[in-house]
Amino acid sequence: MNFPKSIETILGDRPYSFNTIGMSSAQVICYEDVVLKIEKQSEESDKELQMMEWLSDKLPVPQVLCSEKENDMSYLLMSKISGEISCSSKIIENPKHLVKMLAEGLRMLWKTDITTCPYNNSIDNKLRLAEIRVRNNLCDTEDAEPGTFGANGFESPEKLLEWLKRNRPEEELVFSHGDYCLPNIMIKDNKINGFIDLGRSGIADKYQDIALCYRSLKHNFDGSYGGKVYEDFDALMLFDALQIDPDWDKIKYFILLDELF
Repeated sequence: MNFPKSIETILGDRPYSFNTIGMSSAQVICYEDVVLKIEKQSEESDKELQMMEWLSDKLPVPQVLCSEKENDMSYLLMSKISGEISCSSKIIENPKHLVKMLAEGLRMLWKTDITTCPYNNSIDNKLRLAEIRVRNNLCDTEDAEPGTFGANGFESPEKLLEWLKRNRPEEELVFSHGDYCLPNIMIKDNKINGFIDLGRSGIADKYQDIALCYRSLKHNFDGSYGGKVYEDFDALMLFDALQIDPDWDKIKYFILLDELF
């Protein structure tokens, strides 16, 4: 593989493996103590670099070691967060403790002071980005939640976008990971050890993360990911751990909004 010279100098000929977990279109190459993320340069890839640098003294996130742009591609070399992803077979076998840790991770995010946060990813911006994706036919309807599109759902991404514009909820703004799904939460010694994949982070409604965490929990335990079904698991445990009553209208809204990304 050919990388920009500055990154090749750091990596040398050390052994590596490819990370195939998650829904990202980026290529993620894992080394013993560093990770290289390669993707088409975009607003999201540029923002990930900016957000990681801003978060470096606020939350446990990877340290940026080198960043390059070459031939319309973005190369981000970062330190490797130790531990296991929260959907690893070892961790997922103890769902009560997993949900407790995920709830604690959400509280860590929400405690982050957003006064100087460089990126506002509230609904206005999400709808702006969604419109660009819809206009350029970038929305994958085949990968959507069952029922989102088709006979009993929306006719098209355009129709979904229209609905999202008409039904936007009031926002309670906090610091948001933006893609708070189990593969993006690192666990070590039975506690949160880091957050990864931060390209969609910024200021947003707290239900941006609650909704995607709830969806991720459901699918990791119902067999959608990995094939194993945990029949005794109920994703409603998340709301017990957060000590809140779920706002189902917001949960529906943010899951539908994510269908366009």
